[in-house]
Amino acid sequence: MDVKGDTRSEAIHHEINIADDNVGHEVEPKAPILSEFSVQEQRKILRRIDLRILPIVGAVYCISLIDRTNLGAANIAGMAKDLELTTGMRYSTVTLVFFPTYIVFELPATVLIRWIGPRLFLSSITMTWAAVMIGFGFTNNWKVLGGLRAVLGILEAGFFPGCLYFLSTWYTRYEMHKRYAVWYFCGSVIGALGGILAYGLMQMDGICGLAGWRWIFIMEGVITAAISIAAALVLVGFPDSKKLYRGFLNAKERDFVVAKINADRGDAEEKEPFNMGSFLRHGLDIKVWGFALLFCMLLVVSYSFAYFLPIILQKGMGFSTAAAQCLVTPPYVAAGIMMYTEGWLGDKYKTRAPILLFNCVVTLIGLPVMAFSPSMAGKYVGAFLTVMGANSNIPCTMAYQANNIRGHWKRCFCSATFVGVGGIGGIIGSLVFRSQDAPRYLPGIYACIVSQVLVLAIVLLLSVKFRRDNKNQAAGTLIIERDDQFRYTI
Repeated sequence: MDVKGDTRSEAIHHEINIADDNVGHEVEPKAPILSEFSVQEQRKILRRIDLRILPIVGAVYCISLIDRTNLGAANIAGMAKDLELTTGMRYSTVTLVFFPTYIVFELPATVLIRWIGPRLFLSSITMTWAAVMIGFGFTNNWKVLGGLRAVLGILEAGFFPGCLYFLSTWYTRYEMHKRYAVWYFCGSVIGALGGILAYGLMQMDGICGLAGWRWIFIMEGVITAAISIAAALVLVGFPDSKKLYRGFLNAKERDFVVAKINADRGDAEEKEPFNMGSFLRHGLDIKVWGFALLFCMLLVVSYSFAYFLPIILQKGMGFSTAAAQCLVTPPYVAAGIMMYTEGWLGDKYKTRAPILLFNCVVTLIGLPVMAFSPSMAGKYVGAFLTVMGANSNIPCTMAYQANNIRGHWKRCFCSATFVGVGGIGGIIGSLVFRSQDAPRYLPGIYACIVSQVLVLAIVLLLSVKFRRDNKNQAAGTLIIERDDQFRYTI
């Protein structure tokens, strides 16, 4: 934790009574407009932002996660047999081909959201991938299924980094962890209900002559299309946009939000035009790749369990198909509670690294328990701990990254590399649990353990760097992120 803190952040959180959980003391504010709203009015503005943005972005993320990971449910519902996916590495290949296109299109898609705005961009790509998802339900060949998965990767490439960037523009640094937790909670908890939803849709087997696994894709595609329409109606632009939206903030309230963010980190407005050379030059900052590698290693566990937990529960632990579909949900519910609690604590105490380390230890306890416990109950407890620790670290890592960078184009670049390199973790996660390793899946367990050891190492190295740079900035020998008031969050 950064004991000295960021002088700009202290100003906004303690001097002007920012409308969040940490209302502080009144001192002269940084901008005149910051003193024109009472504490109650500031809270109302923040809650209005929360209610307008978080539910719909969370809903789209939820359905994107269901659409991306419903292969596991469809596989045990009969798709493996119908499309002959049990031969060789076919299932792992179909799972994997999503990620190359997902990674390649991250950077251009993240620039695009800044140019055309989040409302049009996010709703359009969601509607398009809904059509692709419906197409999954009518494929009769595993190669066609793989091709559609690659197209889905293109369409979803801009969603996660776009949302990561979009949310970071509306909140100060110590409002972010809770909001990222709510957003990711929607995906991991409600998305985990995808197992129960899939089981229900399986019961449509035979309707219109279609197998139950086909109805999983078709009906979830229809739900995705409905959510995309809602996104087009509800989403707003960036806070520095001059456009006003009905039922949202008025011009003065919007100006307050911009001033608040400027007081926190000084980058509420896009002050520099896009330049490709300058944009790519952000890749010379070593911490950008540290965050990306950190996210990559975290996704090795979270993606492998998202794809393979139903299969592990069925083939590795001996549960029935129905039980396996339903038992996927409880660990994700527990993870959602854990991640929000940690988000509240992280924002309150302005710290990220200790939470990351704690969650990593929880995961490292859960993995061997899952692998070597002699009882089915013990293995399930291990799965519980693994899902809780790995998934709770995702929103914390998002906040860790967002807290320690400045500027719109750097934020775009970092969001894209963060998620793009993270996609490599998705590729690894899609390969480590192989059908021939059933029922114990030890190679997959070992790969996940190695990834978490690397997470520990990366967080410790970044913490050492950030603490050293903060001391040098305080001594006047270094300027962090081109701002002499900025301090890294540890």
